[in-house]
Amino acid sequence: MTEQTADERGPGEPSGRRRRRGLVVIACAGLLAALLAGHRAVPNVHGLGSLLDSAVPLLGLGVPVLALAALLRRSRPALLAVLLPALVWAGLYGRAWLPPAAGAAGASVRVASQNLRVGNPDPAATVGALAGDGPDLIGLQEVADGDRVAPVLAGRYPHRAVVSTVALWSRWPIREAHGIDTGLGWDRALRAVVAAPRGDLTVYVVHLGSARAGHTATRDQTVAALADAVRADPAERLVVLGDLNTATTDRVFDPLTRLLRDAQAEAGQGFGFTWPAELPVTRPDHVLYRGLTPTTAGVLHTPDSDHRAVTAGFRW
Repeated sequence: MTEQTADERGPGEPSGRRRRRGLVVIACAGLLAALLAGHRAVPNVHGLGSLLDSAVPLLGLGVPVLALAALLRRSRPALLAVLLPALVWAGLYGRAWLPPAAGAAGASVRVASQNLRVGNPDPAATVGALAGDGPDLIGLQEVADGDRVAPVLAGRYPHRAVVSTVALWSRWPIREAHGIDTGLGWDRALRAVVAAPRGDLTVYVVHLGSARAGHTATRDQTVAALADAVRADPAERLVVLGDLNTATTDRVFDPLTRLLRDAQAEAGQGFGFTWPAELPVTRPDHVLYRGLTPTTAGVLHTPDSDHRAVTAGFRW
């Protein structure tokens, strides 16, 4: 038998150890593919499954790490094994990165939603940047100082509805507005009917319960309560704007997915992450809809908030 050369083994590393490390890469690739494909099979105990669901798009970052490890091990089987999670991730999320087929032209209504952040040192600057993008309707959450926001928006948006810390500002008349009980003990959501030029548009502005690792019960209950309200709503054209504290990949989001479509998924590009604003890794902020055709969707980085804003345009 011919001994392997040092080049074949790698400098200073016995071939047996290199093979074992290649097997570790193969095992990790298999585990990663299984988590990507079957993350919802993980029991949602203390919110663990929900947390994994929300983070699952980021698991794709493990693919280049494993590919690099396979290359360093000079292991062709390991490199081939890394193709499995790469293909699973591409099958699940690759479409999100394709250029959207829709275009901004022809939008009948443009909307935006922003969590202002409690303690925002300059909410006027935040909403000023948001209004500068030109939406027809602006939904706001965590509105702690409306007196600082109103002077910036009142000129372009003469109509508004406010319920506790959520607000809707509109270029067009608001026919009716009232609070929505999502089970928090106080209304932190509103429903308004906007008299848009092409007809009435029902708009929800919502801030659902917060979720923390191991503590998602309140958030889960508010998602279900919002879904119940939307399900019972007879409006033909409806838009939900807000901080839902839930990613669309989370199994808890399913009741809303069955009722509404996601503007970012239909007319945006990429994941549209919004939080935390400086380096977003998840998307708790959403524009959901029914009865309309999305033309564009995106994310806007505004100053002084810990959330990025979400935007969308629709045709009637």
